[in-house]
Amino acid sequence: MKINFKKPGKDALVVNINPKNKDEIVKESGIKTLFLKCEEEMTLRKLFLLIRKIVAMAKGVKAEKVAFDFADLKFKGIKISETELGEIIGTQLDLANYEFTDYKTLPKDGFNFVEEVFISGATSEIEKAILKGHTIAGEVNKTRNLSNTPGGDMTPKILAAKSKEAVKGMPVKVTVLGEKEMASLKMNAILSVGRGSDEESKFIIMEYFGLPTQAGRKKGRPVVLVGKGVTFDSGGLNLKPSGAMSGMNMDMSGGSAVIHTMALVAKMKLKKNVIGLIPSVENFISGKSYRPGDVIRSMSGKTIEVLNTDAEGRVILADALTYAQKYNPSVVIDVATLTGAAVVALGERMSAIFTDDDELCLMLEKIGDLTGDYMWRLPMWEEYENEIKGTLGDYTNIHNKDSRYGGATYGAIFLKQFIKDYKWAHIDIAPRMTSMAGEYLAGGALGTPVRALFKFIEEEK
Repeated sequence: MKINFKKPGKDALVVNINPKNKDEIVKESGIKTLFLKCEEEMTLRKLFLLIRKIVAMAKGVKAEKVAFDFADLKFKGIKISETELGEIIGTQLDLANYEFTDYKTLPKDGFNFVEEVFISGATSEIEKAILKGHTIAGEVNKTRNLSNTPGGDMTPKILAAKSKEAVKGMPVKVTVLGEKEMASLKMNAILSVGRGSDEESKFIIMEYFGLPTQAGRKKGRPVVLVGKGVTFDSGGLNLKPSGAMSGMNMDMSGGSAVIHTMALVAKMKLKKNVIGLIPSVENFISGKSYRPGDVIRSMSGKTIEVLNTDAEGRVILADALTYAQKYNPSVVIDVATLTGAAVVALGERMSAIFTDDDELCLMLEKIGDLTGDYMWRLPMWEEYENEIKGTLGDYTNIHNKDSRYGGATYGAIFLKQFIKDYKWAHIDIAPRMTSMAGEYLAGGALGTPVRALFKFIEEEK
């Protein structure tokens, strides 16, 4: 999609937004007008939907060009700056225009996309903000492409190659550790989970140093992002039911989000130090698969008693969180499609966030509201640790009595054992792995939470 700030031609679909309208498209004097109804009392969440709806309705009539006035999207009840609004507009237009077509046969008339948007009434500063949003959405959509790719075409090796491709020509150093290198580092948690697959497990390290370390130890301490990179999750020996296996090619959505957040940070030339870590495996079944009852000594030296092989994400993240500490980070944020329990708790409209740091939590929640990567805090009290104490090992990878209650919290409390000495947040993005009806977004992956991670890094001090 091209963003244009010039006067549109007569072939553009002109948008008219008013609470008194009814949603319809009218053609008069050769000009098509989209009359779009908005709420009397607008909120930020409703604004996201309204912007996406412009694109959805334009695509519905195969309009390749759309025009509207920036002022028509300024609502008194929404307390944001004009540049923040511009960034939102630039982002939401592109998110709504996205569709994953890599495996579809090209129709005779081509795929149905809005090719150009004309926005009038924007100052130069607002124009910059709109184009910034456009750039952000570009990386979110690339994240969606990675996550949507079928598991047969997205192995750990391919994901590692895609991470290099994502930052080609940018000042990001990408190092990929294979199984021999991980073995030398005693990353037995990652290696154990990936053992059942013929595909070699990988540990992807992405390093961006936008701030010289000599600027000061405190300022130079990096933000470390950790993303779960399970390229397909069968459940392992605790095999998932067939219905639950659908969509498990997207179990690397946290990893793809970290990859393209790193690309976005570099593309926007942020003066920050940022590290991305993605442990990547396939959780498959074979004679080599790790078993229920196995006890794994992780990189940290702590042992993990495996009670369920389908709780593999937290196991590989344990080693990644241990590795993260070698950077003496200012903060560590891990992102993972970790638990169906988070979906049960929150539905499909927001991710779950876990942290002991109230200030960090409030900042992430606020940023989530502003970007549309919504988050809601769930408890992670110290008392929950009793339920993951092992009999044979230090910690069990699920509730030690195999309870079906509170699974999202027990996943988080497990991870906490491997990152206790640093500021840390865990974001369970399972509820926002895919879009839902009524969001005016294509089916499939959402690219959560690239927008929030980027904004957090941008604002983190």
